[in-house]
Amino acid sequence: MLSDLCGVNDLNLRAIEDVLDARVFTRGNEILLESEDLRKRAAFKQIVERLSSCSEEGYVPGPDLIHAVYLASLQPRDGQGGARETAQIVIHGNGRVFPRTTNQVSYVSGMNSADIVVGIGPAGTGKTFLAVAHAISEILAKRKRKLILTRPVVEAGESLGFLPGDLAQKLGPYLRPLYDAMDALIPVEAITRLEESRVIEIAPLAYMRGRSLSDCYVILDEAQNTTREQMKMFLTRLGERTKAVITGDVTQIDLRQKDHSGLTHIAKILRSIPEVHFTFFDASDVVRNPLIKKIIHAYETDV
Repeated sequence: MLSDLCGVNDLNLRAIEDVLDARVFTRGNEILLESEDLRKRAAFKQIVERLSSCSEEGYVPGPDLIHAVYLASLQPRDGQGGARETAQIVIHGNGRVFPRTTNQVSYVSGMNSADIVVGIGPAGTGKTFLAVAHAISEILAKRKRKLILTRPVVEAGESLGFLPGDLAQKLGPYLRPLYDAMDALIPVEAITRLEESRVIEIAPLAYMRGRSLSDCYVILDEAQNTTREQMKMFLTRLGERTKAVITGDVTQIDLRQKDHSGLTHIAKILRSIPEVHFTFFDASDVVRNPLIKKIIHAYETDV
């Protein structure tokens, strides 16, 4: 349907205009591009064809798909273009997620192939969201039996004092970004059901010692705040058929001794191991809000 291709309030048309920098409009049952640029016209044709095929499959396409197809159109067919098109994350019964940038494609491809994936970069680059999307996809498809969410409990420059409640309630505020990502991907009722059946588990990093994690999907968020000892302990918990995704921003280390970060340490000592995939994001990968790119650049250039 044309309405699916255009999106709610023509959101898809605006996304196509954004990536192609040309006017896009509808006439009757057609979507038209106002441009004589042959490369833009070729990219426009690919985008519309992909939107149509997704709509026919019963999936309502959105801006993520448009950005992914556009990026694929910029690459030769024997280069990364194919990788861009296949790096989608299919969430059973809840649609698909598409990487928008070259580094996001690398990140998702790494999650498809490697046992340990490390995503390092600034806020808004999709590190946590894509990790959660891939984890949910694996869990709902029953390729992994359990999703474990963990992070070091380090306060960001302020003391929160005593937090009431059980362990999950105490750790909840620290893991809110992971839950925000899940809320955007699957219904709250599904999340609650997975938690009640212990398919989703919250585990403070300090409580991971001594465990052996088999057939699990583990996300270690805010890993820049792990110490070297904590990171080693975490990595040596991983058992058979377990995948770990480690995310963090090395510019936001809250440890008292910033040079003791476990994340910066593994970026130096593990990069030569083929089974460990690293993706390094930068300001060009920010997809949360265009203003964030300018803010990151301002901080990077501040002397």
